[in-house]
Amino acid sequence: MTEVLENARSTTGTQTRQRDVSSLSGMCAICIHDCPVLCEIGKAAFRGREVLYPVPEQYGVSTTASNKDYFLDWSHFQIQVRLRGAYGIAADSDQALFPNAAIETVSGGVPLKVPVVIAGLGSTEVARRNWDGLAIGSALAGVSMTVGENVCGMDPGSKFKDGKVAYSPDLAYRVATYRKYWDGVHGDIVVQTNVEDQRFGVDLYALKELGVTTIERKWGQGAKAIGGEVRIDSLTRALHLKRLGYVLMPDPESETAEESFEAGAFHTFERHSRVGMPELESFVEDVAWLRSQGAKRVFLKTGAYHGPDVAFTLKAASAAGIDQLTFDGAGGGTGMSPVPMMNECATPTVYLAAQVLEGIRILHRQGKHVPDIVFAGGFINEGQMFKAIAMSNLGDGRGPRFKAIGMARSPLTAVMKADYFAQLAAEGKLPAAFAKAYGDQPKQFFIAEAELRHRFDGKLGTEIPWSAVGLYTYFTDRVAVGLKQLLAGSRKFRLDLLDRSDIVSLTERAAKVTGIPTVEDAGLAAIRSGLEE
Repeated sequence: MTEVLENARSTTGTQTRQRDVSSLSGMCAICIHDCPVLCEIGKAAFRGREVLYPVPEQYGVSTTASNKDYFLDWSHFQIQVRLRGAYGIAADSDQALFPNAAIETVSGGVPLKVPVVIAGLGSTEVARRNWDGLAIGSALAGVSMTVGENVCGMDPGSKFKDGKVAYSPDLAYRVATYRKYWDGVHGDIVVQTNVEDQRFGVDLYALKELGVTTIERKWGQGAKAIGGEVRIDSLTRALHLKRLGYVLMPDPESETAEESFEAGAFHTFERHSRVGMPELESFVEDVAWLRSQGAKRVFLKTGAYHGPDVAFTLKAASAAGIDQLTFDGAGGGTGMSPVPMMNECATPTVYLAAQVLEGIRILHRQGKHVPDIVFAGGFINEGQMFKAIAMSNLGDGRGPRFKAIGMARSPLTAVMKADYFAQLAAEGKLPAAFAKAYGDQPKQFFIAEAELRHRFDGKLGTEIPWSAVGLYTYFTDRVAVGLKQLLAGSRKFRLDLLDRSDIVSLTERAAKVTGIPTVEDAGLAAIRSGLEE
């Protein structure tokens, strides 16, 4: 793979002057003194560590992902469709119709209308700005919404007593917003806690004061293994957060920080969280303690760490008897994860899935508890979901082990796009081609508008923002319908019937990593079996 991205990335707002760059360094083959273009080296000469992060000017209104080719992704698998028979429904042409496919699932004891969990949107500004659309849209769609880490610590309105949070209007609002349109059955509002949150007693506040019933512990993964990060545009706020125990860069108490900040040499401080140091025995005790404090369900989310840590996570989750475990593959970020870490660190999603499934096989052979698994890491559509769920059926009669798919960046995109176009419509500034194709009013260009208006007369565009309508549409009218079509094509009319025979590998690498046979091997074996039987 040529390293052309090493010195020019859209995520850092950098480029090279010449198109023919050195494949070794990514630098222009000839670098000259009189160059006005900012490559990564050039920008770093001025802005230093800022070039480690996504463009600071877009903080709070953007999400970011790796643009590195990991040589294996879900496109390296193909779904197998069938001509005869049907599973999970009568083999009847009048019944085996794709709208009749069942995509409901249960993960961690929580029923989901669509096999999706929004996985951990916390103190990042982009989550706060878009919370109404995310929470209401996910509640309407019947999927779970996870309040991510550091919300209480970052909430300017939080009140603390003896170092513990006694009141957080932001967390209270986030929980209440989801519940306002929650049907009380499908999905749940989950509160996630990292090291800082546990120190602040966020779990107890959520359980005792807000009536939350599901707590998710988080091991690392925030900002890709070095602790969650956000930007702070106030010196006073930076000083306050440092006194709460957060790590700030530059140090707001240093001799030069105030001077440089006031001079405009930099405009934001970077706030980091501490990383956890999990141990098996203490985790088992912690999960038992959470249940004793009223948690009905205890989840765990972690990132794409290397093999020994994957094994440890599975072992600890099993020993503690947690209800749901989320693994998040390398590559994405909803806050300000360092760009080099998104590109270069952690295990990519498909490789990680293969490791996790091998661990599950071992735990099953040992007769040990395996929690429901949610898998995340770059998922945006039903085809990727189908393949991951099918791959996770180990053929032992337990069905797919991946009960749901975790998403974060794609729901945010749906929400932000819906909000922006509704705003453009109100201002009469919609792109002409869009307005011509889909209309110039939300009631025209949101295909689910009429359905929701009949259910919630007078509330669309006010109590239910258009951003929530956009997320609902994405989940229920695209992902859900698309998944039903794929299920019907494979003649598996229930999600839990998917298995590894429903997909084949398109590359030798995919087959080697996952054990899914190549299309040629699977096809030839089937032909021989079908004609020689």
